[in-house]
Amino acid sequence: MPALTGKTLFITGASRGIGLAIALRAARDGANVVIAAKSDVPNPKLPGTIHTAAREVEAAGGRALAIRCDIREEAQVRDAVARTVETFGGLDILVNNASAIWLRGALDTPLKRFDLMQQVNARGTFLCAQACLPHLLQAENPHILTLCPPPSLDPKWWAPHTGYTLAKMGMSLVTLGLAAEFADRGIAINALWPRTLIATDALAMIPGVSAANARSPAIMADAAHAVLSRPAAGFTGRFLIDDEVLREAGVTDLSGYAVDPAQPLLPDLFLD
Repeated sequence: MPALTGKTLFITGASRGIGLAIALRAARDGANVVIAAKSDVPNPKLPGTIHTAAREVEAAGGRALAIRCDIREEAQVRDAVARTVETFGGLDILVNNASAIWLRGALDTPLKRFDLMQQVNARGTFLCAQACLPHLLQAENPHILTLCPPPSLDPKWWAPHTGYTLAKMGMSLVTLGLAAEFADRGIAINALWPRTLIATDALAMIPGVSAANARSPAIMADAAHAVLSRPAAGFTGRFLIDDEVLREAGVTDLSGYAVDPAQPLLPDLFLD
């Protein structure tokens, strides 16, 4: 039986990109997938909604629940988690995928944009974990997986975009703290980050790069699946990198993940 058969995943920002890829990979196992995101109506600038994502999950073999949820809003998050448990009878996995990005310096970062990043990234990660933890503590093999980098104080990552780095490192520090707090409670609380750029809509925020220099979201989906399939007990507090996870799982050829194998891959932020 596939590892995630019958498991219930609550995935934030899963209407497109990496979140959707993780959802579809879980669906292939026959998982229950909650698509928790703001996109409930089509956006001409961005593909996909919670409803199109839910249809894709069901077509891939999973059960889907589409919930419009702004993770900045406490009531919406708690209601979404309650609906998840009511629909599927429990909750096994939280994937903190939702994130806001703005790669500009201090003088070019409107405070509204700064606040958005802190509220979605660090605060949203904490809120979703807080809402899910009572149910995860009752699950057989519970996981929290947050898409954030290893913590770093290297000024080269802070100088170009302090606001964004603060927001992403906030997610990392929430992961670090929760993993320590719940280390003896049987929940695997870990982080996952890509070695290279990933071909999502966020690439439009990075000047001078294209999808040709990136890997597809499938590498993050397969790495997340490998992490979430592991026994949770004792496997916590780790900052994992996608290619390392896959190599440990026995995947030696990563060339198939490249959008354009003829082009060089560019490293993602926050990794040396």
